[in-house]
Amino acid sequence: MQWWSLIKQLRPACARKKTFLWMALAIAAMSVRSDLAGVTSVVRALGLKSSCYERLLGMFHSNSLKLEELTTLWVRLVFKCSSRLLQVNGRYVLVGDGVKVAKSGKKMPAVKRLHQESESNSKPEFIMGHSIQAVSILAQGLSSVFAIPLSARIHEGLVFNNNDKRTLLDKMVLLLNSLPMEDLPYYFVADAYYAARKIILGLLKEGHHLISRVRKTAVAYETPSAVEGKKTRGRPRKYGKKIKLIELFDQEENMKEEISPVYNEKGVKIKIASYDLLWKNVGILVRFVVVIHPSRGRILLMSTDRTLPALQILKLYGLRFKIELSFKQAVHVIGTYGYHFWMRQMKPLKRNSGNQYLHKTSQTYRDGIRRKMRAYHVHIQLGVISQGVLQLLSISAPDLVWSSFGSWIRTIRPGLCPSENVTSIALRNTLANFLGESPSDVELVSFIQERLDLERIEGTRLAA
Repeated sequence: MQWWSLIKQLRPACARKKTFLWMALAIAAMSVRSDLAGVTSVVRALGLKSSCYERLLGMFHSNSLKLEELTTLWVRLVFKCSSRLLQVNGRYVLVGDGVKVAKSGKKMPAVKRLHQESESNSKPEFIMGHSIQAVSILAQGLSSVFAIPLSARIHEGLVFNNNDKRTLLDKMVLLLNSLPMEDLPYYFVADAYYAARKIILGLLKEGHHLISRVRKTAVAYETPSAVEGKKTRGRPRKYGKKIKLIELFDQEENMKEEISPVYNEKGVKIKIASYDLLWKNVGILVRFVVVIHPSRGRILLMSTDRTLPALQILKLYGLRFKIELSFKQAVHVIGTYGYHFWMRQMKPLKRNSGNQYLHKTSQTYRDGIRRKMRAYHVHIQLGVISQGVLQLLSISAPDLVWSSFGSWIRTIRPGLCPSENVTSIALRNTLANFLGESPSDVELVSFIQERLDLERIEGTRLAA
């Protein structure tokens, strides 16, 4: 019932009530399914009739489901739990990153050859798949911190206009600006790839700030002194002495020894120092933080907010890995990126192909590509919502989740919220009670009951 109280607030995103019920049914199945076989597992998880497969495909492609409004409603729903969201200096903390999802379909738009930079030997260096960028917001429950996903979109693979020169950085700024957070300032925490002029200027324009890692090959400049500015004719100097940032690690006499504020570290001593220097990429003063960790080595961080202490910058960047954990749960528990929709009239892709250029194709073909891409984004957004609701339930009602878990795990650590997997199992265990004991005004219950396949074991178990 707590799950339903959150989902029913997304009703305005659908033009028709039946579309909303199909959408809620899909989110419910994503929240409780035990396998990740695409739409097939949605039908199997709820014991539905085989005819529901086509209806679900229609829902993912339907114009009655308004994707942008659904995203807006979801973000506002998350902010209703503002007491649980992490805030620093009156700002929320958003984390962003990209994820590459393997797709081998030759008739799937936006599939291209992608390079994986991970050092894991379990991943090939190159794959065919979709390149996705996502934004999450940090929330805290008990001693746990979650990266609640807000939105994710496929940002590579298609070129509709040959004059479109937007990069992944431009599209990340657009994704951030599409979130309904005009009057809500935030820190955007990201990896070194996003420490770029386009991201920084895009954030500062809206009153937000960036915290990220910086490559050790970067350079910065001291501010020119007043005397230096008068030595020569012409305009005053904009930049002073050039400094290679990697050389700051050698100035250990300027560093202080502190206790590490990084998440889940206790009693670890680090050396840390901060410097306010001009960064030529953006032409403004930026706070650089130099950290020497006894086991993790050296790291160089930056923040466009120079009022933040060095330890606070390190603490916030240390939470960036939460979005990596969120991706892992999305792939292996929720199946957010497990769509298999293909386009019949699409020209088959060649192996190791790059971007698909569509500026010379017909309008009908381009519209078909856009329709399929929209279906992918709807599936991704419903997976985002499913995972986010599991996290909100884990944060707001951990004792209720554990009491409904009814299974076994080797270690239950006190003071930590249950994971998305534990919450999913708890929902799966209470699904039959939800269908059999809910009030009559819960429309989703009768909608599912009418579509149960009583000739299959999943359907008979839920009907009983």
